[in-house]
Amino acid sequence: MTFLQKKLIGNSRKVAVVFFLIFIALSFMSAFYPSNHPDGGPFDTGNIAFMLSASGLVLLMTPGLSFFYGGMVNARSIISTMLQSFVTLGIVSLLWYVVGFSLAFGEDIGGVIGDPRTFLFFDNVGLAANDRMGTALPFVLFAAFQLKFAIITPALITGSFAERVRFWGYVVYVCLFTLLIYCPLAHMTWHPDGLFFKMGVLDFAGGSVVHISAGFAALAGAIHLGRRKTHLEQKSHTPFNVPYVILGTGLLWFGWFGFNAGSALESNSLAVVAFINTNLASASAMLAWLLFDTARGKKASAVGACVGAVVGLVAITPAAGFVSFGSSILIGVIASVVCNYAVHWKTQSDVDDTLDVFPCHGVGGIVGMILTAVFAKEGGLITGQTNLFLNHLIALLLVSAFTFFGALLLYRLVGVFTPLRVTESEELLGLDISQHEESVFSEG
Repeated sequence: MTFLQKKLIGNSRKVAVVFFLIFIALSFMSAFYPSNHPDGGPFDTGNIAFMLSASGLVLLMTPGLSFFYGGMVNARSIISTMLQSFVTLGIVSLLWYVVGFSLAFGEDIGGVIGDPRTFLFFDNVGLAANDRMGTALPFVLFAAFQLKFAIITPALITGSFAERVRFWGYVVYVCLFTLLIYCPLAHMTWHPDGLFFKMGVLDFAGGSVVHISAGFAALAGAIHLGRRKTHLEQKSHTPFNVPYVILGTGLLWFGWFGFNAGSALESNSLAVVAFINTNLASASAMLAWLLFDTARGKKASAVGACVGAVVGLVAITPAAGFVSFGSSILIGVIASVVCNYAVHWKTQSDVDDTLDVFPCHGVGGIVGMILTAVFAKEGGLITGQTNLFLNHLIALLLVSAFTFFGALLLYRLVGVFTPLRVTESEELLGLDISQHEESVFSEG
């Protein structure tokens, strides 16, 4: 082992020690912080049951994503790839409790961020409703539902730099991304005093907050970390386990009903509309992907069907509660064709986005955001109004620039403290062994 490799490993150990000490300190602070958790009620128990179920469904999407991504990488990095998604369940949950929720939904500061003191350590987050958020739910349940969105967003990014990212560098990045990019976007979009909320931008369940932000952060990550050796040598990328991809897609599709229908924040007709639109868009996108591939002379593949289904889910996310059933089918078809072309373009470029996160989530989110302004039943272009469409274009430019350049800055910042990229020998060995000393291969 070279001196540089030993130094890099030493840096990773130092980062782990620092995180452990911070974790212990936050544990003590949370136990003794004089926070208030107000009681409330009575509430509609049906709504509470609905939102508890929706929250659980959204949480299930992150393990689903780990199977979806894990099945696509090489056999030497499957555990590492799956863990990168799964570990966000722990990291973001604690960050959200300590200060993340306050940054996203606390007292407004300039329309772009919440006051970190408002709900620090869930202070004033309890069983009473919060009228400012416009929900008739225990506020802590609203916080728990929103947490699940914050968890999956950094997990989505991991597919872009799969097979070459160092674990502890990634952990640092998740913390910074969540607090400095995700939370401001959530505040601007969903807080009543947020910049985009006041502009009238429609994002029903996270098209911009989740998918566009993850897509542009993924693009920045692929550029910053550089190309894999196999990519430089133009070797074909073969998914390790297609059944894992199918399983992951099924879990994502299932969980997405909580993602979109749950964003109605109540068991009502709006949730039903979002539920149906979610299914129609995904179904149409899956079929459009298969038919488009076949028309281009390719075989209809299981991976293609799965990617198409996910693209449809991405595209309908901002529009789910705002468009008609027929519009949701068209949104799925358009997004599928556009993203298929985007994937083809990416393969012709030097960008090594391993699992096509930007062409699918980034571009899919962009298509969904634009088409929401086109097909919205109130204020959409189809109603003859242009104000919503223009505001969506402005918001799209701001979100894209903020997330891409902000993410690029954070990657470089992380590199100051600990390396993000594994060494060439570690990449060839595979991240499962080099980062975790685990393998899917039995020693016998």
